[in-house]
Amino acid sequence: MLLPKKVKHRKWHKLRRRGQGVATRFTSVAFGDFGLSAQSHGWVTSRQIEAARRVLTRYVRRGGKVWIRIFPDRPITKKGNELPMGGGKGAPEQYVCTIKPGSIMFEIGGISPKNATEALKLAGHKLSVKSKVVDKK
Repeated sequence: MLLPKKVKHRKWHKLRRRGQGVATRFTSVAFGDFGLSAQSHGWVTSRQIEAARRVLTRYVRRGGKVWIRIFPDRPITKKGNELPMGGGKGAPEQYVCTIKPGSIMFEIGGISPKNATEALKLAGHKLSVKSKVVDKK
């Protein structure tokens, strides 16, 4: 699973989950021929990224290449069950990547368009945000 080697701050503030606009970076397919574009806001965990990566590499076999354009750098904390109030913030439990609509999450190249779209569609089912397959413009 993906997680940062070193972080400046171990625990982050929890942000409001309102729509924070659309993506301005990572909005076009840069490396491969097809990409998986986010259509909604959300958090994608490192486990979800790994599950999607496994689907893509299974489809690619030895013929193509997969690029992961997102990285989970945001720590999510959680406290144990049945703890009394107080006691501070919980320990970091997992890392997530904040996703905005329009950002390209995965790219794939070197395989047929039919296989690429099918692989990206299946990978999109593993993620917690709505997504669609886009091609290089």
